[in-house]
Amino acid sequence: MPADGDMHRSEGAQPEDASLPTHERVYRRLRNLILWGEIAPGQPVTIQGLTERLDAGMTPVREAIRRLIAEGALDFQGNRRVSVPELTAAHLDELIYARKALDSRLTEMAFSHITASDIEGLEEIDAALDRAIAAGDIRGYLDLNHRFHSRIYTLARASILTDLAEGLWLRFGPSLRVVCGRVGTQNLPDLHKQAIAALRRGDPTGAAHAMEQDVVQGMEVVRTALSTG
Repeated sequence: MPADGDMHRSEGAQPEDASLPTHERVYRRLRNLILWGEIAPGQPVTIQGLTERLDAGMTPVREAIRRLIAEGALDFQGNRRVSVPELTAAHLDELIYARKALDSRLTEMAFSHITASDIEGLEEIDAALDRAIAAGDIRGYLDLNHRFHSRIYTLARASILTDLAEGLWLRFGPSLRVVCGRVGTQNLPDLHKQAIAALRRGDPTGAAHAMEQDVVQGMEVVRTALSTG
């Protein structure tokens, strides 16, 4: 497995958009730290520590924290500390239910707009994901797996459902990083190829089912690993 520094340079990493306002860039940096599990669930971190880690001023960091607390991605602990919530069994049940519904529906909706070029783009992401899995690159796996699903959300052109789906990633992403550290990337399910094959043959129902099963199997691995950890 590559060292942490190498993970940050994986082929899944995307450059920061310098045209965005400072407060939005800081929000996205902190969101990514949470999404990729670089702040462990339940681990309190100080606001001052985050300003240093994000190389940002106190005001944009506080704004980013407020937004992420509202999204359920952070809990305020008092004494200028925040933490990433830990997943419970009840949370996992809700997440599985919601992700099954959203990912399958968004995949069906994406079919109405998808082109041959879009499918090739999904295949490129999945090929890079395969390389990350083979290399044991946890950071790359997490980034590329999310990017695959996110590309389908974008193709669906359903902003409300997409916002809901993306918000759910913040709830389980940190725990997925923990699970990857325990079981490795090669033990995680990947039904993306089945979804792509269904899209190519003009079968939106089959693609939606593949993505639903991808979600269910992945979340069940998370449940098993956390329950035995």
